[in-house]
Amino acid sequence: MPVHPTSAEFEQMFELAPVSLWLEDYSALKVLFAQWRAEGVTDLLAHVAGQPQRLQQCTAAIKVLRVNRRTLELFAASSQQELVSRLSEVFRDDMHDQVALELNHLWCGQYFFSNQTVNYALDGRRLDVQISLQVLHGHEERWDQVLVSLEDTTRRTQAVAQLARSEQHARNLFEYSPVSLWVEDFGAVKRLLDEVREQGIEDFPTFIKVHPEFVDRCMEEIRVVDVNQQTLKMFGAESKSALLGQLGMVFRDEMHDSFAEQLRDLWNGKLVQHREVINYSLAGDLINIHMQFSVLDGHRDTWDLVLVSLVDITARKKAENYLEYLGKHDVLTRLRNRTFYAEELNRLSRRGPWPLTVIAIDLNGLKRVNDEQGHAAGDALLRRVGEVLAKAADAPACTAARIGGDEFTVLLPGMDARVGLTVKERIETLLELNNQFYAGNPIALSIGLATCTSGAQLEQCVQQADRAMYEEKARFYNKSAYDRRLGP
Repeated sequence: MPVHPTSAEFEQMFELAPVSLWLEDYSALKVLFAQWRAEGVTDLLAHVAGQPQRLQQCTAAIKVLRVNRRTLELFAASSQQELVSRLSEVFRDDMHDQVALELNHLWCGQYFFSNQTVNYALDGRRLDVQISLQVLHGHEERWDQVLVSLEDTTRRTQAVAQLARSEQHARNLFEYSPVSLWVEDFGAVKRLLDEVREQGIEDFPTFIKVHPEFVDRCMEEIRVVDVNQQTLKMFGAESKSALLGQLGMVFRDEMHDSFAEQLRDLWNGKLVQHREVINYSLAGDLINIHMQFSVLDGHRDTWDLVLVSLVDITARKKAENYLEYLGKHDVLTRLRNRTFYAEELNRLSRRGPWPLTVIAIDLNGLKRVNDEQGHAAGDALLRRVGEVLAKAADAPACTAARIGGDEFTVLLPGMDARVGLTVKERIETLLELNNQFYAGNPIALSIGLATCTSGAQLEQCVQQADRAMYEEKARFYNKSAYDRRLGP
């Protein structure tokens, strides 16, 4: 036969329960509710909304009959008498809205309910508690025996709140990072690579050369999970959906080759990668990007969570290209400079191709123009020479360079003297057209050329071209009315 606890045993269980227990008398509250119903009240929440005195009527109608030991510990009370006398310190502030909801359960005839609420200990500590209320069996008519249990959930609630704050903090770090961030799923890409391995393919670089469509398929299988605000700004997108709906405009052209390199690294197990790539904004502007790709820890078996960061290095690349340009070009004429010319001569001496024709050129009368009209006028002449030579030596292998103040040269690798004469005639024709186009000082050039067939002859060839140029220069001054004392 079942054994039922005695009254003394129930008393002991109440007293020693590990949760806070309150035995309360709600009979006066039931009378108050009956009075309000008689007055025509049908909606308790509407009746007490904005009426704190009505809530106070309700709480004043509740009588605490008994609390257990855990209740006194939880609320830092020395006795039940102290706790009851200071209930206004326990039920305050953000608890009032919850009290109204709890009372509404009873108003609606629900004799058991449970919800999360807030109380305060007598020492001022805020307590998050799970409250459960049960009108005891046999007391539904009068509500004179109501058992209330309070489970202290402060630590759990605080942990949940801390987790939420941490998640929000992490979200904010992602969303408002000054670097473009992409969260991507490469799971399908991994499966495709695994299928290729299962087919017995070992030479992956050769495989994708033979099957370039495989690279395109892998690109199509990348799933973008999220992007941050800097990404929208970088690519000129109004919203995430607008960007993700037009990714084909972002990843195109040069991206195929760089993604093929990325696939080769993934094939070789390189799950953290750095490289420079080219993307495009939605407006079509080219963006030079430094990309960092990382398969996140815990997802290295599936590649289903990848973080990609993109840094716009367009300005840096432009600066680098300009510095490289300055290192090899003459700023005034935009032709190659003496440094590049010397390097090219050195390269040609070792590799050819042969024959090589060298055209030496000098601008006549520059000193006179500088002395009489100023260096701005002289610079204008030099720029015009640059225009002529750039057009005359526009073949990819040709090099037109300014190697001194008024000295120029054109290198024609793989071209013989006959081709050199053709280029010389072209320079003279373009020079005549240039003089017709520009008013003021006409340009006069002295030109000499020579051809060699090996690296051993190169230095001598350059000297021969110079001598031929100076001979023509001498003929020019002998024929002209210039005063030779003004200098060349």
